[in-house]
Amino acid sequence: MQTARILSLATAVPPHVISQSDAASFATSAFGGRFDGFEQVAGVFMTSGIRKRHAVRPIDWYMQPLGWPERSEAYVDGACKLFIDAATQALARAGLKAADIDTVVTVSSTGITTPSLDARVADKMGFRAGVERVPVFGLGCAGGVSGLSIAARLAKSQPGTNVLLVAVETCTLSFRSDQLTKANVVATALFGDGAAALVMRTDEGGVAEIESTVQHTWPDTLDIMGWSVDAEGLGVIFDRSIPPFAEEHFGPAVHMMLGRSGISLGDVDRFVCHPGGAKVVTALERALSLPQGLLADERAVLEAYGNMSAPTVFFVLERALATGLPKRTLMTAMGPGFSAATATLLAA
Repeated sequence: MQTARILSLATAVPPHVISQSDAASFATSAFGGRFDGFEQVAGVFMTSGIRKRHAVRPIDWYMQPLGWPERSEAYVDGACKLFIDAATQALARAGLKAADIDTVVTVSSTGITTPSLDARVADKMGFRAGVERVPVFGLGCAGGVSGLSIAARLAKSQPGTNVLLVAVETCTLSFRSDQLTKANVVATALFGDGAAALVMRTDEGGVAEIESTVQHTWPDTLDIMGWSVDAEGLGVIFDRSIPPFAEEHFGPAVHMMLGRSGISLGDVDRFVCHPGGAKVVTALERALSLPQGLLADERAVLEAYGNMSAPTVFFVLERALATGLPKRTLMTAMGPGFSAATATLLAA
């Protein structure tokens, strides 16, 4: 039975860098004196594990009054540039041209545009007129691993075709000075922008084989994570504390998901997890009974880029590939739903 293989992986970030100290100053200016609970939550800027992040706009831009038109324009501009950057690198590493791509899967949940991003970049990229486009919205932080599952299934359904997966997010565009909530302050401390692109095919070779992909959604958990939508734009929803939820529920779900593929946790040689925040990474280690500090690559990516939602897990995978994958790697991510997604990779 043929399996999908990752031929190449590339990542990209926008040019504007926001240090965590500047983000903290931004938050103090935006919320201090207006939000009574700000002092209680402001410590997240020091405990988030983030040193800097990248953004599609300079920090002064976010201090202006912003609504849907301004945020949407920034999303289309920034996301398209990130798409082209990441996809061009991934194609070059795979030894392919855009015209060689048969299917494009685009994962993005931080903006809305019709025509979708893949259509907007098609001419600049050089995609064929007959390329199949699969835009995916709403998966949030789980979008990287869930998108990998979608792209792998498409590659397997048409053996020999080339599938391009692009996960691109502009999370910083959800910065909202008008929402005086704990969740909004936490998001201001965590979010960054970035993109990742992978080329997949069923042929031999590549950097890794996709062995299995499984997803799980917990009942009655819609309020944990998501977006609110109003005239100003997208607003973050964190109605429950995610780290304790992950510590209690993630481990059993992973055991169940692996079991569906006939794999046990003891069969896993390495973990590549989406680092939602420093406390989430620690919760994942506890949930999976891992030595504290084992997820060092996750912490390094979080420190340098923040939480970029869907593409973040691929930044971790990129680091893992640079040092060489062992026999079996488990990728994990959690996102709105509330859901979890896993993928097991076998070394090429």
